[in-house]
Amino acid sequence: MTKPMTKTQLVAALAEEMGAEKKTASAALDALSAIITREVSQGGAVTIPGVGKIACRERPERTVRNPATGEQLVKPADKAVKMTIAKALKDSLNG
Repeated sequence: MTKPMTKTQLVAALAEEMGAEKKTASAALDALSAIITREVSQGGAVTIPGVGKIACRERPERTVRNPATGEQLVKPADKAVKMTIAKALKDSLNG
């Protein structure tokens, strides 16, 4: 398994793909991140074509167990970010 791409590497690859400067690519990446964060934190979803859909998911209250003590606790309802991978990306991995 290879190491994940760092932000610096991603910005360099994005700049090369766009034919732009790294500064422009970094600004584009930061803007995309800000848009996704804002939309998902408001309960919405963002679809990135060819990559997937990022959405906020509400999880109900549930009973959990502390693995160290075995004690049962009630975890309150909360929200989590969920990413569904696009079919095209899945298909590119498997064939």
